[in-house]
Amino acid sequence: MEITRFGPDDVAALKEWVALTEAVQSEDSPWESSPTLVRTEARFRHGWDGEPSVPYLATIDGVVVGGGTIATSDYDNLHLAWISVVVHPDHRRQGYGSAILAFVEDEVRRIGRTSVGIDAWEADAATAFAAKHGFEKKHQAINRRQYLADVDRTALDEQFAAALAAAPDYALERRLLPTPDEELADIADMASAINDAPTDDLDIEDEVFSAERMKAYEDACAARQERAYRVVARHLPSGRLAGQTVVVVEGERPTLGHQHDTSVVGAHRGHRLGLLLKTEMLHWLAEEEPQLEQVDTFNAESNDHMIGVNELMGYRIMGRELAYQKTL
Repeated sequence: MEITRFGPDDVAALKEWVALTEAVQSEDSPWESSPTLVRTEARFRHGWDGEPSVPYLATIDGVVVGGGTIATSDYDNLHLAWISVVVHPDHRRQGYGSAILAFVEDEVRRIGRTSVGIDAWEADAATAFAAKHGFEKKHQAINRRQYLADVDRTALDEQFAAALAAAPDYALERRLLPTPDEELADIADMASAINDAPTDDLDIEDEVFSAERMKAYEDACAARQERAYRVVARHLPSGRLAGQTVVVVEGERPTLGHQHDTSVVGAHRGHRLGLLLKTEMLHWLAEEEPQLEQVDTFNAESNDHMIGVNELMGYRIMGRELAYQKTL
């Protein structure tokens, strides 16, 4: 087996990665939207917020049998690398996954990280693979999807009106990305509230947000050709930002949307701001993106509050994602 690193300028390798991912998703998670060349190139050039993962393709006699990625951050969690290992369905159960994992772990050791995490859709094969290689399950999340045609708008508007009555000291503001540079620090401060979301037993530190990181995140959205919408709640007595929700709509496939962060600053919880923010976002999307058909979101399975909000809004469970971790 030959395992080769590639980058975002290698169009041939990017196409091989897209084909590999399509085959894997078709077998393991057929509900997922297929990758595109644009989104894949942006992933490996910009990452989520300016720190792209490093991809590898594994070939035998020129045939792609699998691949892997390594993602690290210099913002925080300097001990950690998050990896992926994928094997084409036609080439499974031949030891290729173990070989790719061994290679990736050696690379992680080489760059000085001491903890490695990996995730997979819930399946007996994935659980057995993780256990075989010394990983312990540390976290589980649920992928939910909202089909907008099925949303009960009347019931949602009633919920919205009731939530408004519980938050008289707050105003909702609609913001298109990119954010003006002078406002990025305030957005970063508000975004740090996401650190209160459950991480279960993962060995991870709080994320560190800055104006520069928020700018890199917005640049990555643009590189993926996403139209990004942010709704914020402002606390009127203090003028400070109290919470946000962000949804992006794919430019290539404008029927598909993705829920990014929804978070409320700790001092402002208890006023139903999460429901207000997400419902106002639906109102806005109905005006600006009437063709939008679905929105996907992920939440820790232990995040009872946000799950309750999502269930009120008609989100359906699509799959469970398990996260494993071990010390090298």
